[in-house]
Amino acid sequence: MSNKEQNIKSKNRVQNHGEVFTPKRIVKKILDMPTLRELSSDITATFLEPAVGEGVFLVEVLSRKLKSAEKLAQGDVVVFENYALLSLSTVYGIELLEDNAQKCVMNLYHCFYDYYLKMQKESNAKIKKKVLDSAKLIISNNIVQGDFLKKITSEGRPIVFSEWEPLNLNRSIKSLKVQRTEYTLESILEGTNENRYVINPQTKNEQLDIFSGGFLDEEFDDEVGTPIIDEKTFRYVPVKITDVYKEEMEELRNE
Repeated sequence: MSNKEQNIKSKNRVQNHGEVFTPKRIVKKILDMPTLRELSSDITATFLEPAVGEGVFLVEVLSRKLKSAEKLAQGDVVVFENYALLSLSTVYGIELLEDNAQKCVMNLYHCFYDYYLKMQKESNAKIKKKVLDSAKLIISNNIVQGDFLKKITSEGRPIVFSEWEPLNLNRSIKSLKVQRTEYTLESILEGTNENRYVINPQTKNEQLDIFSGGFLDEEFDDEVGTPIIDEKTFRYVPVKITDVYKEEMEELRNE
């Protein structure tokens, strides 16, 4: 990355998509405004960027949240892992162009990884694969390639986001549990909050499946497998936030 920021990739992209990137210094000034300064450092505050680009806003927000997680952890690595994943679970983005969406995913992952690596080195601890796998799973579900205005993905399906609700935040942060529930963007915007249970998990994240095949996975060779489930109705079960990569579910049976 050069020291000089590139705010425009090409004239064609500007003409066809109105693509102009916000400089980092402007992003920081915006997030330093009253209220936004506090919210961007709050590990539980939710942010959704409808035209995320390469993620300059979300990366800055995540960086501020991870700094807060570091302070709250007070040197305890396990506490930091839980707070850091919770921070990551609160940032969402939608991007129309595939290359931008993929770059956003990479930038968020690198931001998370760099803070995690720093914490582990300071504590002389080892990086845990399950923490990185959970981070990848969260990012892959929170960043969607699609059209915000039409509320559909690049595949023409309704945009769906996962909520990662902490269940015991004030009790055992070393073993933070979350409940994952999926909502369509339309229901979120309309305030109806009608959840959509998973029908075919193996078809998810097709547009941003860039963590498979070894990408950003030099230290670990194992891939996180996606369970193949018949077309039945399922929901996610409460799990430790460090175990969300397992995508554990239970079948909903009709009474």
